[in-house]
Amino acid sequence: MRKLSALCAAAGIALTAFAATAPANAAYHLIRWQDTGFCQIWDENIPTAPYASNYTTISGAVAPTFLGALIMKDGMLRAGTCSF
Repeated sequence: MRKLSALCAAAGIALTAFAATAPANAAYHLIRWQDTGFCQIWDENIPTAPYASNYTTISGAVAPTFLGALIMKDGMLRAGTCSF
């Protein structure tokens, strides 16, 4: 039983180390909900689409970081394209 526990612990550590060294390919877009005008940052690495289909993608460019997408959202809020 101890050997099995040690094997599971070693596998967990190896998996964690592999996940930590894998490069993250982040891509963020801004989506705007049509009924409220609210803009949201959407991570393109999520394999599903947002639940309701009443949204449009308003940022043409892909922001490589969340901070970049937040800066784009701030610009859209100031321009009046998005509501808070």
